[in-house]
Amino acid sequence: MFGIFEQIGRYFILMGKVFSRPEKGAIYRRRIIYEMESLGIDSIGLTAIISIFIGAVITLQMCINLDSPFIPQSLIGYATRETMILEFSSTVVALILSGKVGSSIASEIGTMRITEQIDALEIMGVNSASYLILPKIVAAVFFFPFLTILSIAIGIIGGWLIAYLTGIMIPNNYIEGLLLDFRPYSITYSLIKTAVFAYIITSISSYFGYYAKGNSLEVGKASTRAVVVGSVVIMIFNLILTQILLI
Repeated sequence: MFGIFEQIGRYFILMGKVFSRPEKGAIYRRRIIYEMESLGIDSIGLTAIISIFIGAVITLQMCINLDSPFIPQSLIGYATRETMILEFSSTVVALILSGKVGSSIASEIGTMRITEQIDALEIMGVNSASYLILPKIVAAVFFFPFLTILSIAIGIIGGWLIAYLTGIMIPNNYIEGLLLDFRPYSITYSLIKTAVFAYIITSISSYFGYYAKGNSLEVGKASTRAVVVGSVVIMIFNLILTQILLI
């Protein structure tokens, strides 16, 4: 139990160093742009593939389970849209990115730790925590919401494609459901969750990488712990944010 509180304390101490005032803004701007490409743009393909299949599966499941003359087919389009917006495009995509992005960050920073590159930065008077971690956090918090919007759009298209290609429902009814009782706040809610999840993924992964010790085997273990802990914290905050923002 005391080990958990120690880890939490070290995490907040590290975050204090991360958010201290940067020394040279130009350097940080260049690193943020680089991290946007590394963490965000390189994740577009994975996000698109996952989202189109998620949207297709949701629509297919809805058609199978709501196959009744008393249930309008337009509700299937409505349910697909709401499911993608409220949960899948934010939470599920965040969990998947936690595996891809989180393990990458933990491995990168952990390797720098065990090869003493971080120690070299400290000797040169550079705030290594801020220099290495802050650009990743800013890039993810800024770019991941765009991935969420992309996921919502592609997921909805995936649902339409499965309806059109299989004939399991009338595509026009699906589109009618997409337009049914749309609330823009649902998008806002999803984007807020995504920004919080982006911070969780990058900060926790950076923490485990920054305090990695030993050899390359320990870096691998740190990456695994980063993904597991990050995923658990995402689910906890998913519940908290839903309670705060929707109820």
